[in-house]
This record gives sequence, structure tokens and C-alpha cells, in this order.
Amino acid sequence: MAHLAGPDYVGVMSFTVSDRALDRVAEIVAAEGRTAALRVAVLAGGCSGFQYKFDLDEALNPDDLVIERGAARVVVDPTSLDLLAGAELHYADELMGSYFTVRNPNATSSCGCGTSFSID
Repeated sequence: MAHLAGPDYVGVMSFTVSDRALDRVAEIVAAEGRTAALRVAVLAGGCSGFQYKFDLDEALNPDDLVIERGAARVVVDPTSLDLLAGAELHYADELMGSYFTVRNPNATSSCGCGTSFSID
């Protein structure tokens, strides 16, 4: 079970991370040889209006949502969290490749690239 930390997240429908995604984050940071978290952010742009950004980040902000288990940490800033409420970060390992993906119930449409979405 992942530990959630951050201000004002008690009782709020929050962002979750699958066990497979946490396992993969731990593998990536171990291979990088540094203490970092996978930062999940939502940015304006992309072909559908918003796009997901995944980046290793060593700096945590006091208002970040932090999801951690062992060496794996995933962080989300409050602005992105508004668009990710109820969503889950997952790691897919499929015939066409391996990648992080967000299962977002707030997205009303997405494009073929899988990293761009819109909200009505």
C-alpha cells in the first residue's frame, strides 16, 4: 500500500498509483542511481487541449501530493491534481511498448498518442 502525504488531501478524491507503476518507478530511480520522484503533471497543450508530462524530479514542493512505497515516489502538484482527481497512474507493458499511462475519469476524449486529453 502506498503512503499519501501532503496538505489538505484527507477526504479528497485523490490521484492513485498502481503497484506496477510504483514498481517501475523504483526500478528507474535505482538504475539512475539517485534519489528522485516521478513527477506527474498536466500541462496546457497537446492535440486535445491538455497533456501529461512525466519527469524525474529531485525537488519536492511543500504542497505536492506525495505517493510513496519503499524507494518509489510519485509526486503531483496541486494544479495538476485538480485535473487528475480520481485518476490512476499505471505502467503498461504491451507488445507495442512499455509506458506510463493515466486512467483519468475526467478526460472526455483523448488522442491516439495517449498523452493528450480534453475535459468538457
